[in-house]
Amino acid sequence: MTRVLIVGVSTRAAAASAARAGFDVTAIDAYGDLDQDSSVRCLALPRDFGMPFSPHALATAARDVDAEAIVYLSSLENHPRVVGRLAAGRELWGNPPHVLRRVRNPVELARTLRARGFKVPRVVRNDPNDPNDPNDPNDPNDPIDRQRLLKPRASGGGHGVQVWQPGAPVGRGCYLQEFVDGIPGSVVFVAARGRAVPLGLSRQLVGECAFGASGFRYCGSILTSAPCAREEELAAASMRLVDAVTEAFDLVGVGSIDFIASGGVPYPVEVNPRWSASMELVERACGLSMFGVHAEACARGILPQFDVRHARAEIAWGKAVLFAREDAVVGDARAWLDDPNVRDVPHPGEHIRAGSPICTVFGEGRDADACRDALVQRAERVYAEIESWSGAGVSG
Repeated sequence: MTRVLIVGVSTRAAAASAARAGFDVTAIDAYGDLDQDSSVRCLALPRDFGMPFSPHALATAARDVDAEAIVYLSSLENHPRVVGRLAAGRELWGNPPHVLRRVRNPVELARTLRARGFKVPRVVRNDPNDPNDPNDPNDPNDPIDRQRLLKPRASGGGHGVQVWQPGAPVGRGCYLQEFVDGIPGSVVFVAARGRAVPLGLSRQLVGECAFGASGFRYCGSILTSAPCAREEELAAASMRLVDAVTEAFDLVGVGSIDFIASGGVPYPVEVNPRWSASMELVERACGLSMFGVHAEACARGILPQFDVRHARAEIAWGKAVLFAREDAVVGDARAWLDDPNVRDVPHPGEHIRAGSPICTVFGEGRDADACRDALVQRAERVYAEIESWSGAGVSG
């Protein structure tokens, strides 16, 4: 049985998938949630090492863990040096540092995809008038005066993203990206040896107050069911996007591409070259072992025989991350362990600051709208229970 170490902000979904696939799993993350799989050796940085979460703290904590392979999750893709430290003396199941530096560079990603004929949001580094702008200045359909977003380079899940005010400074760790009006989505895939297999197409939930989020913050995904003609067009374009990114950046293992869908066209926003939040929905809907697929691609270069066009679920599957609306103290959340639609269960007595994640809820429905309604109803029940806990201070 291969010993695998999984590290990231939250490891519950990937660690459970790995355990089901027959691996001997140790997981290190920020939470050490109650519902980690019973066979997983679960370690939390604050509780077990006395360190607040950071990529460098993960590398330090992982140093003495006995494992043959290492798998990193969010947000290690933004820290290639740390990935190199984690991989020392172990087999890296994931994209190596030199690949991360390229694919996580928004300028290089935009230039590469634009050169291959894809419509890409304009990206500018620090200077809005940068003469090295990777975009085509002569494109009449791509004017430079469109609204732009200010984005941190080393960020994820929409954290820190805001509308840029013209004339405002752009810090060294940030960049500007054209705002595209449309529906946020993501395509999940697995890659090896220059080839890729798409595994699922999802709609993203962003900034929804029903889940305690705001702005551009990611708060969930809905894996789409049988699509209409326009969605088929979007799916086909997304598959071409996956092929192009995989070939250009030589990706390996599972990953996802976030995009904004507008007029049947996916405008790529960023590439997540690691396990992403919507992958457990593919596992739930299609019965595909996502960690098993990842391991096969990384260790043996083998891709699954899977056609996403023929694997669409009859219903839509969704998940929503619930964020605390006010500072809260967790009551007895152990009853949530018996509810298959609540995951990432916090420990009783845990202090959760406003804006921090509480747990994840799951739902399903005949289509994306019905699925979202189910998620909202489950979120309301969770918020009501939190409000009932003495001293919780979270309103529903």
